[in-house]
Amino acid sequence: MLKFILRRILETIPVLLCVAAMTFFMCRLAPGGPFDEDKQVTAEVRELLNKQFNLDQPLHKQFIQYITHLPTLQSFKYPNRTVGEIISQKFPVSAKLGFFAMCIALGLGVLFGVIASLRPNTYIDYIPSSLAMIGICLPTFVMGPLLMLVFSLQLGWFPATGWGGFSGDQFFASDMVLPSVTLGFFYAAYISRLTRGGMLDILTQDYIRTAKAKGASGLRVILKHSLRGGLLPVISFMGPAVAGLIAGSFVIETIFAIPGLGQDFVKSAFNRDYTLVLGVVMFYATLIILLNLIVDILQVTLNPKLKFD
Repeated sequence: MLKFILRRILETIPVLLCVAAMTFFMCRLAPGGPFDEDKQVTAEVRELLNKQFNLDQPLHKQFIQYITHLPTLQSFKYPNRTVGEIISQKFPVSAKLGFFAMCIALGLGVLFGVIASLRPNTYIDYIPSSLAMIGICLPTFVMGPLLMLVFSLQLGWFPATGWGGFSGDQFFASDMVLPSVTLGFFYAAYISRLTRGGMLDILTQDYIRTAKAKGASGLRVILKHSLRGGLLPVISFMGPAVAGLIAGSFVIETIFAIPGLGQDFVKSAFNRDYTLVLGVVMFYATLIILLNLIVDILQVTLNPKLKFD
């Protein structure tokens, strides 16, 4: 396992360098600059600003500086704060949103998938499968306003915007429900379909029939014998799912006015805040690579047929 982890870490270095280079040069190729929307300034003041943020240097020198000192570089729009400070302050909000969304996605997805697999091609299968199809067809930017309209504006059950529970002592608050459900239900639909397919394949295996012949209860057959193999497709999907949850949180944070890292990333893209854009992209790229590595380790752990190759 150690050799596998070290090899994967070495393989990620050129990937991260490619991501950094693409992000850096795409930002510079985009029209406009970080100081275009500020008040009208003289050429001397603009020259001083470019010198302060090293924008007067050649691009290759700027790129090397960004890569080597990215966490300590100042944001163009928040000159008193570094990129590392902004990420460390805002990411816990996005992480909490992703955690609750993942809990909802796994809870509903596995439950619906297992129920559907027990009675295939019956109404017990059709109802969860239909709900899963609805979740797949409705993107988050459509489901979010719909849930807000029904459960917030009409029924008044939950707040429409904000994330006030995070700043207090409460681990979970009512204003976290709608954003978490919006983000989690979309991936619960995929997990449900994968769980159903994996369970249907496992339930036809010989060792499942042997366990039933020995008198094992239906619950024991599902929990002890079937789930471990039936959830392998879900484990494989967790890497892309977490990446989707991270990217999808940008939209959810904008819709529900959540003060997470996604809002700062969107604002930094519009403001041409080069350092913050590159910092957020590199942070999320590293996080996604790490999560994919954890998923690969879990796959080998749950499936003895696989090896750390």
